[in-house]
Formats: sequence, C-alpha cells, structure tokens
Amino acid sequence: MPRTFAITPISDPADPRVDAYTSIRERDLTNGHGGRFIAEGKVTLEILLRRGRFEVESLFLCETRLEPLAGMLALVPEGVPVYVAPQGVMDAVAGFPIHRGVLACGRKGAARTPQDVLPKDGPSTALLLSELSNHDNVGACFRNAAAFGASAVLLDAPSCDPLYRKAIRVSAGAALWLPFAHGGTGAGLIEAAEATGHEVWALTPRADAAPLPALKVPDHVALLMGAEGPGLPADMIARARPVRIPMTDGFDSVNVATAAAIALAHVFAARGS
Repeated sequence: MPRTFAITPISDPADPRVDAYTSIRERDLTNGHGGRFIAEGKVTLEILLRRGRFEVESLFLCETRLEPLAGMLALVPEGVPVYVAPQGVMDAVAGFPIHRGVLACGRKGAARTPQDVLPKDGPSTALLLSELSNHDNVGACFRNAAAFGASAVLLDAPSCDPLYRKAIRVSAGAALWLPFAHGGTGAGLIEAAEATGHEVWALTPRADAAPLPALKVPDHVALLMGAEGPGLPADMIARARPVRIPMTDGFDSVNVATAAAIALAHVFAARGS
C-alpha cells in the first residue's frame, strides 16, 4: 500500500511552524537560511525526494497542489511534515507570489571536502568553478556537469552557494544529488584535483592556449572555469594546462556555463560515452 502522509493546515502567515519559509528572498540575499536550503517547484521537489542526498525537513504547499502531487507525496519520508495553505497565506509567508505553489526545506548537513567527492579510481571528470558569483551560471554549470557525466563539482569560497534556491532551480535539481565541495581558494581547487590524479585544464581565450579539439582526454581531468569578464587569473592558468575553445575571428569568449558545456561535451564524447 502507498505510504500515507500527514497534512498540517496553515491559516496564519505568522505560524512558527513555517518560519523556515518566511521572507525567502530576503533570506536568500543575506544567507539567512543557515544550515537549511529552500527548493522550489515540482521538478526540484521530485528530485529531492527520489534521489537527493540531503535530509528533507518539511514541505510547504499551496492547497491546490495537493491532488496533482499525491503520487509524489507518497515519497515523503516518515515524520516529515507537509504544511498546506491557501495561496494568499503562502504568498504572505514567502513575501512574494509562489506561482508554482511548491516549496521544500532541506538540511545541508556536514560540508564535504574535495577529498570526499573526487574519485581516485576509474575515469573521472571534475568541474572546478572559481569566483562564480552568479547563481544562474552556477546552476547552469551543475546542469551541464550532470548532463555530461561529471563526477563532482568543486567551488571556491567566493563562488555562490549551489544550494541557493535559484541555483537549484536552474540546475534542474542536479545540485541536490551531484557531489560537490564548496570552500577554499581557486589554487586549493587545483591542488585538490592534482592530489587525486586529475590533470587540470584551465579554460581561457588566450591565443597561446591549446585548442580543445586537439587534446587527448586523460582518465582523470578537471576543467577549471573562471568568472564572467575577468576569467581566470594568470597565476592560476600558469599552474594548469591552458586550453581554449576555438571560435570565429573577432570573438573569443562565451558564457561560462556554455564554455563548461562545450568542454564537458568534448570529454564525454572522447570517452565514447
């Protein structure tokens, strides 16, 4: 028999049981969720319940979403509350209209280190992100990493949190299951990748960099991406193998997530995947 789940009606926006969902945008901007994160939408909720590696603390749904989500809600772990409210109450709690009517609160748990997530055996592709402060770009990089079979993503401390609500959504939920470590410096990312036998390729538009299509892909490769605009600093490029994506004359760069997708797809195809 399908497992049943308990519904807890919420009629007052000030109800402390939904405090985790209060003023979501303001908390997003100030990192006020602490050890929690908020996932939004049906797609991300399903991934969180089916294959996410994080503990689910609660769900908060618009009452009109209960029937359409009945099958998925059977996956809610035992004891996890499902709060339900009219649209107006839900919007008042969140601080803006929640058109999708689906929110979930998860716990980040203990932070992982690069040594925790980088495989040492078998072919491996790691994506290294340095100083990416745009949540859309981080989310898109995670989506691309998942699409092309990356083993893990490493982000330095200045890069934004991949468990930020918008980053999760843009990643199509990949940030909820793809192994990642977040912290340290860009140089530290290189050191961690090299310590596990990964050859680091620094993506750069420099003319003297090796063209991506000409390179043989090693069993362990780490693709290092820098921020939009400034790209990777010269000292980081010097510590890795500079690699460029060939482009038409007069144009030397694309969006960082697009560049990551091209490089990841090259590695994926080279391995005959």
